[in-house]
Amino acid sequence: MLPLGAAVGAFGTLVGAGGGFVLVPILLLIYPHAAAEDVTATSLFVVCANAASGSLAYARQRRTDYRSGAWFALATLPGAVTGAIVVAYVPRRTFDGIFAAVLIALGLWLTLHAGATAIRAPVTGRGVVRRVLRDADGNTFVYSFQLWKGIALSAGIGFLSSLLGIGGGVIHVPVMATVLHFPIHVATATSQFVLMFMAAEGTSVHFATGALAWNEWLGRAVLLAVGAAPGAQAGAWFARRVHQTVIIRALSAALVLVGVRLALKALGL
Repeated sequence: MLPLGAAVGAFGTLVGAGGGFVLVPILLLIYPHAAAEDVTATSLFVVCANAASGSLAYARQRRTDYRSGAWFALATLPGAVTGAIVVAYVPRRTFDGIFAAVLIALGLWLTLHAGATAIRAPVTGRGVVRRVLRDADGNTFVYSFQLWKGIALSAGIGFLSSLLGIGGGVIHVPVMATVLHFPIHVATATSQFVLMFMAAEGTSVHFATGALAWNEWLGRAVLLAVGAAPGAQAGAWFARRVHQTVIIRALSAALVLVGVRLALKALGL
């Protein structure tokens, strides 16, 4: 669990996705008879720890848009709580099928938009906010977006991410980059900040319902989280040195492959 947590933390922070999109399918394959609620609760616990560690690392780089992130995090609250409750009523085989479909769709969508994450011209019109960020390396990011649109998208992402236990960053980052026109490095850092709250909301529900109790699943979650914390620091360090388009293309291929594997499992093949 410790090395798995470190790997998930590093890669999840590198792409600003929290790592749940990698951890959940791995846990589903390792524990084929586990309840969906146990898997998602464990993943959200780890995503929360990973996102907190990654947020600290990105804070030092000064690439987090805290004003926008605070609004997005607040918008995820209703959906994150609802998703954590609903997953308890989803049969494991149905969950595998839903998760497989989401992974394949995400992988194909990322493939189509992998090259569309460059900084775009500022958005104009009504309801547009403008941001200017200067990071620790002296880079200046200037971008504009419609805040209401980001809030609405975050609300839906909060439900889906909590239901599947993936944290939502794998959806939030490309949406912020392609729909809201965030610079990819700002989107990655801000996504980690939002994830920290989003995952904490879902994890709190799982503690309240007893899905996370003093059992073997909580032990696994703690070990994974302990490994994810230093992994997140490494991921944030590599994020400054690796081209994001290459990462996104590799990620999309991995999502499709894992999605196909889970789909076959859901069909009993």
